[in-house]
Amino acid sequence: MLFNSFIFLCGFLPIALLMHWLVERFRPEWRLPLLLVLSLSFYSYWDWRFAPLLAVSVLVNWLVAEAFMRSGRDILIPLAITANLLVLAIFKYFNFFADVANLIPGVQASHWDVALPLGISFFTFHHIMYLTDLKKGKAPRYDLVRYGLYIAFFPQVLAGPLVRWSEIMHQFEERPYQRSDAQERFARGLMLLVVGLAKKVFLGDQLADYTNPIFQTAQAGGPIGMGEAWQGALGFTFQVYFDFSGYTDMALGLALLFGIVLPQNFDAPYRATSLQDFWRRWHMTLSRFLRDYLYIALGGSRKGLVLQLAALTATMALGGLWHGAGWTFLAWGALHGVGQSVAVLWRRAGLTMPSILGWALTFTFFVLTLLVFRSGSFEVAGRMYKGLLGFGPEGFNMKWRAIAVGAAISMIGPTSWTVIHKLPPKRWIAVAFALLFVIVLFKIGDDANYEFIYFQF
Repeated sequence: MLFNSFIFLCGFLPIALLMHWLVERFRPEWRLPLLLVLSLSFYSYWDWRFAPLLAVSVLVNWLVAEAFMRSGRDILIPLAITANLLVLAIFKYFNFFADVANLIPGVQASHWDVALPLGISFFTFHHIMYLTDLKKGKAPRYDLVRYGLYIAFFPQVLAGPLVRWSEIMHQFEERPYQRSDAQERFARGLMLLVVGLAKKVFLGDQLADYTNPIFQTAQAGGPIGMGEAWQGALGFTFQVYFDFSGYTDMALGLALLFGIVLPQNFDAPYRATSLQDFWRRWHMTLSRFLRDYLYIALGGSRKGLVLQLAALTATMALGGLWHGAGWTFLAWGALHGVGQSVAVLWRRAGLTMPSILGWALTFTFFVLTLLVFRSGSFEVAGRMYKGLLGFGPEGFNMKWRAIAVGAAISMIGPTSWTVIHKLPPKRWIAVAFALLFVIVLFKIGDDANYEFIYFQF
């Protein structure tokens, strides 16, 4: 069930909100079980066969946490984390590992063609965060309903943001509609939802029409001109931003409607002046997860420069592989690891750089490496790079209007969260957002809906 679909916007969401309001008002003790049932129902709509996987995943990890709290056996947590990663590897990386094995002479590993369960990377990482902190003595015990809701809460179960238990669990105990600012939070949640929808429908999907035909031509082996190559490269750069940040806005807005504040995931990343700054602004919750649960575990900056650079490169490479089971994703992450390592050496040498030059280099680096991410194979990426350098057909045919609009909004304008929380409570603003929502619905009805890019991760 897509957030940008009629069945969700005009069916599931209104019914869910009505049920939530009735329960919160008359049977508040039923609120959390209701939210859990709604979340499992939402997840089941896409493919009911994967709902048992999510339910069993929640139950088994909760039972492990219970056993650990009772027995204190440290080995239980590493075993549970290993089991979670093994399940992720089977569903997401089995064929990738088979291809790696087939590189060995004499080995013939077969593929296992199975659909990737939506959100498996995200809810696996949620398990890991909680179990790791539980072992460290930072996380408390929670009952099955609360733990299940932490893992499966429907606004964030499919594509994040990655939410730490400490950021959300205490909010489950509140009476959200009894708060003094309940109406304001609900209104801002609606506005975030509408803004996210608009970003996805009017910008992300429009840019997809700019980029998809070009990459399809490159994949088919066709020639790519210089203008087309830059249209594809820049178009996807802004498409992936508006697609994913639009989803995040919707997730944050939906959570607010049900009384939950989720962490922000984007902070104007295309204004970053260094790679380190970029990853503090882009997919912020994943960046924090990789830093706190992988980079530091590998040694971080505590054990010398050589190990720091190795840990940084390995962390980013694994972060790239998390995005997809393919060599191009691994290479994309490794490139960012190498880029950040160069930045570390630059800072260690005491060198500086003008902010405008740092921004230009950071943005250009991201655009060029993102081609590897998008292409799906090194051959396709090679054709795109040849086009960028002018080794394709003559001429410079490029669609630029949507790219220019995307660049202006993402680089100059404030974030959606900032805008929504600064808007005053005016009637004309409410009317404007209602009108925008109606226009979005008409747009959804006229055009084919694209899935969110990060659903495949």
